[in-house]
Formats: sequence, C-alpha cells, structure tokens
Amino acid sequence: MHKRMGEAVARVARKVNDTVENKRDSLDLANCKLMTFPVGIYKAMRSVTEGIHHISLANNELKSITSRFVTTFSQLRELNLAGNYLHRLPEEITSLLHLRAIDISRNRFRRFPEPLATAPALETIDLEENEIAEVPTDQLASMALLRSLNLRANPVRPEVRLLVRPLVPFDLLLSPEEPIPKA
Repeated sequence: MHKRMGEAVARVARKVNDTVENKRDSLDLANCKLMTFPVGIYKAMRSVTEGIHHISLANNELKSITSRFVTTFSQLRELNLAGNYLHRLPEEITSLLHLRAIDISRNRFRRFPEPLATAPALETIDLEENEIAEVPTDQLASMALLRSLNLRANPVRPEVRLLVRPLVPFDLLLSPEEPIPKA
C-alpha cells in the first residue's frame, strides 16, 4: 500500500513539475486518487498560478474543494471535477471571473450548486449523473452567457421540466422522461 501511495505522490509531483517547468496553462491531476488537493502544490506552483487556465481533477476521491483552491487559481477558464464525491462548491467560485466551463458530473450534488448561478462568464455546466431534483430556473434564466446545462441522469422533477423550457435561452440536456406508471 505504501508503495502505491508513493507512486501516486510521485505522479502528482511529476505533473506539477511539468506544468511549472514548461509554463503550461493547464494542470492535469485526473486519476491520481487524490482525497484532497495537496497543500504543497500551492507553494510549488506559486510562480505560475496566474497562467493556469485549465485544471482537471477528474476521477479522484475529492470530497470538497476549498476556497483557497479557487482564489489561488483565479484565472481558470475550465475546471473538470467529474467523478469525485463532491456535494457542494465554495461560494468563492463566483470570484472566478474567467470560468467558462465546469464539469461536475458524476458527483454527489443533491441540489444545483447555487454559486454557479452568479459565476459571470460561465457558458457550460455539466451536472450529469448527480442527484439533483430541483433547479433554480429564475437564476439560470438570468445567466446571460450560459449556453449549455447538462442535467442528464438526475431525478429532475417533471414540473421543473415544464417550467424550465420556456424560461431558458440555452441548451438544456435532460434524460428522456420516464413513462408514468399506470395505477
């Protein structure tokens, strides 16, 4: 077990070093078995955080994202958090003025992450395969730049489907409706 942990840490370190040394605009820490975002990365990347525009933390074991993560990577344009154990996002997500796309599919959200509704540049939100039943239609309708919201494989209530369609000026992706069982 210690050997596997050591290999995972070494893999993360290599990816971080590659991003820093080559001044890349992206950091890919997908599939690294991370349970938290390693605090040491903040120091290691101190000189390049402003240049990071894309981060993937997909398919890890993250239960939360901290406000420090959001404020450190303030220039993010794309954030992939798919396939984790997240159930909420920090309020500071609204401070990501350049965030255009967020993928939080295959997580544990039971409600629509409200801070996303006030993220100013958001164009694409992927919430597929969560546990979301209610959607804040008024807030979503006021998101001027939103082009796509994926809510497939969520238990979205039928009345939400009826309310949302005329209100939203973007592509709303929902799973096909289940037929109503006859009594």
